[in-house]
Amino acid sequence: MFKRIIRLIVVGWIVSMVVGAIAALRARQRIGPNSFEDADEIAASAIFGPLDYHSTASNLRGGTLELWYGGGVLDLRDATLAPEGATLSVKVVFGGGQVLVPADWRVVANVQGLGGVQDVREAKGYAEGSPTLTIEGTVIAGGFAVQSELDEGSAKFYEGVTTARHAIDDATKKATDAVAGTIGTARPDVLEVEPDPDPDPEMAPAT
Repeated sequence: MFKRIIRLIVVGWIVSMVVGAIAALRARQRIGPNSFEDADEIAASAIFGPLDYHSTASNLRGGTLELWYGGGVLDLRDATLAPEGATLSVKVVFGGGQVLVPADWRVVANVQGLGGVQDVREAKGYAEGSPTLTIEGTVIAGGFAVQSELDEGSAKFYEGVTTARHAIDDATKKATDAVAGTIGTARPDVLEVEPDPDPDPEMAPAT
């Protein structure tokens, strides 16, 4: 009986992981790319991968954040909250990371599920009546830490992601330039080829 219960638990766990993976892939198709860094309504996501989003919004009103089996850093330290505040709607499944905010921001978390959002800033210097960032939504098997500085582990991760991104950008540019150069070199040769004005009749296709 005990072995049967264990077997059912294992099978249920595997099924739930498969269903979650399928849902994550569908979410990737639905969400699309991240918004631009200066957008006042941000959209950021990480599906089976790292999160590395840096906002420079001048009037941040809110946005969405979805993490499915992924996580990393949502950096809002260079953003400016709208006077009425901002609401960030999150949906997290087996993911999480850090939300970086200035020390003078007031942050209120109201999430549901088997996870949470914790403000671990040592100094919270916000004034009474200052704009508020509200984080709401659903967190399942994950969570966020609200901080003003990257911890050591996240700093190394962030540096690694940035280095990898620059390497990919450089490689893409070199490949694009190489392809463009090849096409530019081959095109004149193609244009110079002229049809034979007196073709061999024996080589003509049969009719």
